[in-house]
Amino acid sequence: MKAVRFVRTGQPAEIVDIPKPMPGPGEVLLKIAGAGVCHSDLHILDEDLGLKGPFVLGHENAGWVAALGLGVKDWKEGDAVAVYGPWGCGHCHSCQRSSENYCHNHASLGTMGGGLGSDGGMAEYMLVPSARQLVALDDLDPVLAAPLSDAALTPYHAIKQALPLLTPDATVVVIGIGGLGHMAVQLLQALTPATLVAGDIDPAKLEHARALGVSHTLDTRDADAAAEAIAAIAGPRGAAVVLDFVGAQATVDLGVRVVGRDSRLSVVGLGGGVVQYAANQPPYGCQVSVPYWGSRTELLEVIALARAGRIRSEVETFPLEQAQDVYQRLREGRIRGRAVLVP
Repeated sequence: MKAVRFVRTGQPAEIVDIPKPMPGPGEVLLKIAGAGVCHSDLHILDEDLGLKGPFVLGHENAGWVAALGLGVKDWKEGDAVAVYGPWGCGHCHSCQRSSENYCHNHASLGTMGGGLGSDGGMAEYMLVPSARQLVALDDLDPVLAAPLSDAALTPYHAIKQALPLLTPDATVVVIGIGGLGHMAVQLLQALTPATLVAGDIDPAKLEHARALGVSHTLDTRDADAAAEAIAAIAGPRGAAVVLDFVGAQATVDLGVRVVGRDSRLSVVGLGGGVVQYAANQPPYGCQVSVPYWGSRTELLEVIALARAGRIRSEVETFPLEQAQDVYQRLREGRIRGRAVLVP
């Protein structure tokens, strides 16, 4: 079968033919409908994250059950499912709470999940090690649903942590309207009454935010002008919540600058920025959070929102054979919403 594979750090992804896997006891084989292309893939390709190749890329996956290993119950061939991406040990305190994204034993597992150390979904078929990693999609299109497992789950987790602060008189700022950010603004509109501000350096991304119903959009290239614009909207309270889906130094600094007291700064993006601390900077009472992905329970909630029509991932689809070109487009910021590879 065709697959897109990570070999080693600094080497481009390769498109290869590999054997179709077969499920062992407790495992499930999926026929992949779509695999989302994430900025995290670029970090895997470019930086030494300690993940040993080769393995098939793709940690944002959906498809149909193709075969069941011995002992697997409650699923049948043809069921449409999304794959819960972060694979933990399954038995520690966090995993028992459905939060395998915070597995206590992650360092000893040798993998962070499919496409993150183990074979992922950028292939015709994918082997899922446990049926507990599957979530039913019912009538959702698996191609459109694939990004829900990361591009929607990750911001949902960050927003859910901040919900007590997102009152009707609060202002929330989203920085970066890409794969995660375009889902974040929809989630915020579905879940909170807070005033929403969307920032980006790309006019096309800001236009996308306006198309999604965001009234306040601003160009963040000029930090002084952006901070002044946010202050004019938020007033003396400042931003109650800032969600940074870029994580570069410039965006982290902007978040620190505009967030108010008794607030939350969530740095989700992996752009390499550092939150500098000084007295009252970030302001007193500000919680600085570095959330990672989300729980399986939260994925169920995200899918429920999608089934109700409250959120929708905007995708551009490409065949597996164009994976290298898609990664280049992602590097250059030329993807609207989320790119999904379709076998």
